[in-house]
Amino acid sequence: MTDIERLAQAVEAFGDVRLGERLARHTTFGVGGPADVFLTARDGESLGRAVVAARDADAPVFILGSGSNILVADAGIRGLVIDNRARRETASEDGLTYRIESGTSFAAFARKMCRIGKAGLAWAVGIPGTLGGAVVYNAGAYGGCLADVLQRVRIQDEDGRADWIDAPDLGLVYRGSVFTRGQFEGRTVLEAEVALIPGDSVALLAEAAGYDARRLTAQPRGRNAGSTFKNPPEHPAWKLIDAVGLRGATRGEAAISDRHCNFFVNYGNARAEDVAWLIHEAEHRVQEQFGITLQREVAFVGEW
Repeated sequence: MTDIERLAQAVEAFGDVRLGERLARHTTFGVGGPADVFLTARDGESLGRAVVAARDADAPVFILGSGSNILVADAGIRGLVIDNRARRETASEDGLTYRIESGTSFAAFARKMCRIGKAGLAWAVGIPGTLGGAVVYNAGAYGGCLADVLQRVRIQDEDGRADWIDAPDLGLVYRGSVFTRGQFEGRTVLEAEVALIPGDSVALLAEAAGYDARRLTAQPRGRNAGSTFKNPPEHPAWKLIDAVGLRGATRGEAAISDRHCNFFVNYGNARAEDVAWLIHEAEHRVQEQFGITLQREVAFVGEW
């Protein structure tokens, strides 16, 4: 039995297992090579136990949410990739505090809250990620961010112990947290708790529709990972990329969108290396011309 087969056997009790699953099928970029072992976990308990089982087998673990905000290498990801579909949702008695498992679609949850008249997340109706990813990156848009409503998060450590951690202890900043800074390496987000306020469903849905319209006008359609870079304090990232002459630049079937220069798009069968080349080129030119170091929102994962 190979190491990959042993790993698959170790986690098969916690969900559906596939070997060599092509990750391009599971990312918003539509690129990425195979996972050694691909497990679909459908509840928080299975997610946590699968992580522990993989670590007991000395295998690396990558938890995949919606596949946004990542660029998976053409060579794929070694070890275990967990497709997190843990989506249980529990409301408090007054219906204003929600405990949500980390595989829940952030956009779908936000839109649902608008429909039922719970205010605080209308800005999130277009964010293509999960609650777990939103915690890690303190997801935000249009002046709002998760930190505005997040109360606490249940996190599992490397030994399998799970505890609630209050939001102020997560170091939430613009597109960052203790996770992105490497301080919580090896820990797994299982659940998040948010507190909302009463609102008018008609007004909230109208607000959400306004955000939808703004996104449709400004952002390209097609396979992409959202904003590629964080906005530096000096200028929006798209302006810097435009200024160095990269609007509409292509490499293979990957391109920097001519509609919004902070969106990098797969227009067909782009390879991860093509997208990565464009990202590196943007970083190099902006640094050379303006002395500004662009910080990525999109994470490179896998075997580069």
